[in-house]
Amino acid sequence: MHACRKTLSLRIQKYNCMPSSSRRKFLRQLGGTAALFTGGNMAAMALDEQKIHYLQPEKRYGPNDKVRIAGIGMGLMGFGDMETALKVPGVEIAGVCDLYDGHFERARELWGKDVYCTRDYRELLERKDIDAVIVATPDHWHDHISIAAMRKGKHVYCEKPMVQNWEEGHEVIRAQKETGKVFIVGSQGVSSIALTEAKKLIKSGALGEINLVEAVNDRYGALGAWQYSIPTDASPKTIDWDRFLGDAPKRPYDPVRFFRWRNYQDYGTGVAGDLFVHLISAVHHALDSNGPERIFSSGSLSYWKDGRDVPDVLTGIMDYPKTATHGAFQMQLRVNFADGSGGSNRTRFYGSEGMMEWNGDRFILRKQKLSAAPGFGGWDTYNVFSSAQQAEYQKWYNEKYSAEDKKRIAPEETKFAAPMGYDSRLEHFTNFMEGIRSGKPIVEDASFGLRAAGPALASNLSYFKKKIINWDPNGMRVK
Repeated sequence: MHACRKTLSLRIQKYNCMPSSSRRKFLRQLGGTAALFTGGNMAAMALDEQKIHYLQPEKRYGPNDKVRIAGIGMGLMGFGDMETALKVPGVEIAGVCDLYDGHFERARELWGKDVYCTRDYRELLERKDIDAVIVATPDHWHDHISIAAMRKGKHVYCEKPMVQNWEEGHEVIRAQKETGKVFIVGSQGVSSIALTEAKKLIKSGALGEINLVEAVNDRYGALGAWQYSIPTDASPKTIDWDRFLGDAPKRPYDPVRFFRWRNYQDYGTGVAGDLFVHLISAVHHALDSNGPERIFSSGSLSYWKDGRDVPDVLTGIMDYPKTATHGAFQMQLRVNFADGSGGSNRTRFYGSEGMMEWNGDRFILRKQKLSAAPGFGGWDTYNVFSSAQQAEYQKWYNEKYSAEDKKRIAPEETKFAAPMGYDSRLEHFTNFMEGIRSGKPIVEDASFGLRAAGPALASNLSYFKKKIINWDPNGMRVK
């Protein structure tokens, strides 16, 4: 398997130029080098007759300069981000900040008893031996810590959404521009080679004119609905509750709010800020889009009535205007935390000549094209013409349309995926480190972050205010 991945070289544009017969021959020739997979289960790949093109990531890892990084906010995302960052050659952990003592114990178990731990993130920002920080705190802390970190000379990897309120995004952008520090938002799917290749296909015209995007992230289960486990030793002694609140409304200590903060407007941004933003980020990257101009969302608190004050079912409709990079289209988004089918995660791009379904590190391209001749018969008014008129119509039709016009192109399906073991999160952190080391452009900078977070946060505004939100995709603000 490793040998076949090394020898397989995908050239999307060359493939697009092939006639149908050559494409089929090309796919047959891949039989010895391309692996197989089925709908959603890579482990069952041998059952699928369709071949899949393995995409090759760029080999560019190199510890040119040491980068010392600290983690601020060591929950699920904080630990996962740090573990991934340390896989990039030359990256070292310099410390962690959190507000629950048990996370310090876990950090020492993973990275040694000498790992520096603090409840005050400002201690990390004052240290000259720290180059960068990961901000994986609750959403209401993102802007404060990111801005302070950049103004203290630190590069920043900030989890999505970049901010809790869209107005805060402009201050983050200003801080990045004024300090010149590298800033990246952690919606790692944007760095996936599958999305990169999907973008190339879309730009080559493989789908024709995009007219609709459908993006779904449904879940089924308590953990997926943010009912995270609460440690038995949680108490005002082991948790810095007042520091956690920050600029949120003051209230008595509540471990549920601390560990399940995504469920509350005071600290999080609901399903729109957590999941819509991932879907929006991918679409914006694939289409080089600045964003929508009209946003409407509707939903409900349907199943998880556990005290949360955000919906567990939310749908959104966003109207994107025609720009230099894409035509006008509509995006439909959905998150359902009580999806009895088991949950799903997909983004579909619909065009006049095909459909593409992207899911993490793989995608499927289904191409078809309407013939120039519309055809007749079937469910058609032709069937209620008189016999004489049917004959006359057939004569007219055959004179108007040539054999070539009537030719119908058979639908084709092609599958693409990253190789086994590929990690888009590592790819994202590699982009971050390359930005620090060599000034390479960042795939998801602060402006990109607000262009993705803004429409997601506007979806919340629409839901709670029950009205359409008009958004300025260029000025990145509510009109």
